[in-house]
Amino acid sequence: MSDSVVLTEIHGKAGLIRLNRPKQRNALNGHVMGLVVAAAEAFDADPNIGAIVITGDDAAFAAGADIAEMANATVVDMLTNGRIELWDRLKKTKKPIIAAVSGFCLGGGCELAMSCDMMIASETAQFGQPEINIGVIPGAGGTQRMTRAVGKALAMEIVLNNRWLSAKEALQYGLVNRVLPVESYLAAALELANQIAARAPLAVRIGKEMVNQAAETFLSDGLAEERRAFYVLFSTEDQKEGMKAFVEKRKPTWAGK
Repeated sequence: MSDSVVLTEIHGKAGLIRLNRPKQRNALNGHVMGLVVAAAEAFDADPNIGAIVITGDDAAFAAGADIAEMANATVVDMLTNGRIELWDRLKKTKKPIIAAVSGFCLGGGCELAMSCDMMIASETAQFGQPEINIGVIPGAGGTQRMTRAVGKALAMEIVLNNRWLSAKEALQYGLVNRVLPVESYLAAALELANQIAARAPLAVRIGKEMVNQAAETFLSDGLAEERRAFYVLFSTEDQKEGMKAFVEKRKPTWAGK
């Protein structure tokens, strides 16, 4: 799949989705977000792909939403256009998604990055939710995911007073996995994606579900669900192969079933 504003590539067992609106700093409108989600869903359905990377360019991952698209919208428009629901579809992707972030990662762009499962940032990355400057708040997860990532006090400052986080601060507060030079952040994200793609596919899928659930449920409920998922994996061929290979001191061959 390819569109002039969203490009896709395959790197080994990693699917790469690249935002391609450099003049607009990769601002997200409904069309662009729809293409991103469609590309993620296509990679999710491809048995040759084990993980997905979403990126922009070195100057901007995505500098926000396309404000012109929303400036004159009514409440009914926002309720019926299905734009924010695209984030819900992205979150339902079964395979892990890694955001490779450089430069501006603001507003809807920051929400897109936080919707991913992991983040690799370049040293120039800047994160923020500046919606307060235009009289609104984040509407695609920015208040909720940011708070869970960095804590209430800092999230309040980010949402209410347009506080931006540098790449170093984002790493310090747990928003990103690692920070690398601009020359290597994307390669590192693709390497991480391929490393994960080499693991047992069903275990990766269920592991992602369990970690995501941990942020959304009570500990006792999460522990019970984790235990059930752990037991379920003992019905898979990959569990038998993985443990047999460990005992036999050899590399496992995953079947994905």
